[in-house]
Amino acid sequence: MPSKIEQVSVKALYWDIAADVYFPPEFDETKKYPVVITAHPIGSCKEQTSGNVYGTALADEGFVAVAFDASFQGASGGEPRFIEDPTLRVQDFSYVIDYLVAQSYVDEDRIGVLGICGAGGYSVNATMTERRIKALGTVAGANYGRLMHESFTNYDPIAALEAMAAQRTAEARGAELRVDDLLPPSPEKAQELGLTEIDVAEATEYYRSDRGRKPHGLNRALFSHQATAVGWDAFNRAEVLLTQPLMVVVGDKPGAFGSYRDGLEIVRRARSEKKELVVAEGWSHYDLYDKPEPVKIALERLVPFYRENL
Repeated sequence: MPSKIEQVSVKALYWDIAADVYFPPEFDETKKYPVVITAHPIGSCKEQTSGNVYGTALADEGFVAVAFDASFQGASGGEPRFIEDPTLRVQDFSYVIDYLVAQSYVDEDRIGVLGICGAGGYSVNATMTERRIKALGTVAGANYGRLMHESFTNYDPIAALEAMAAQRTAEARGAELRVDDLLPPSPEKAQELGLTEIDVAEATEYYRSDRGRKPHGLNRALFSHQATAVGWDAFNRAEVLLTQPLMVVVGDKPGAFGSYRDGLEIVRRARSEKKELVVAEGWSHYDLYDKPEPVKIALERLVPFYRENL
């Protein structure tokens, strides 16, 4: 286990980002360490897979790991709550790096990122323009923009945008905020509703049971502020701008959230000279969150990748 976990506040624009710093065993504050920033899935929080699973494991391997809550979510600041805006999620990485480069124990030339699920897409987009990121890994990484102009808007993005615009106008005039629950309240309810698609069913099982439930991992989104995501593409200009070493880990059981397809796409499109797709055979998107065997498969490739490139 990490020698210690420190809760810190990272300055953003007008609010603070909450982050947990995982220090390696026998941490020596007089030395400089490579750092991996771990970013959580859509509607998740730092106490779930990004921190308790991957952050802990990376610290045990000698890295300083930093798991943070997205702005407007979890324990981070920002109002109104539950905004899921890709441009803001991408900017969060730079705020966290600003904090890190001011710490004496951080080697500023050895900062990497690990993005999980939706944060996989966000981390790809951030790495293209945030040149302080030297190596990028993703686990079950998904392009949230693609989801929002496809299945998350019932393949009718124009109708969704019109509804978002009307709701935002209503809220500006004093109407109650519309905050959508992205998942059923329990696995049993999902079964009752006939929601058997693998990603939906397994997301509900993870987030709505003792397996992954956390107070801040609420899977909620403010509907009126989702329009930006509908017109956003995590991989835009990757052919030109994504040059850092890249490792993409996916399960080979494809689901509706598209991480298998997105994983293949970003490896194909990235300009990176060093890039690799790792397929965890027999495992799904949500297996890679916390199940020991697929997580072991991911870490057995990611740890050497970060050691080589940070």
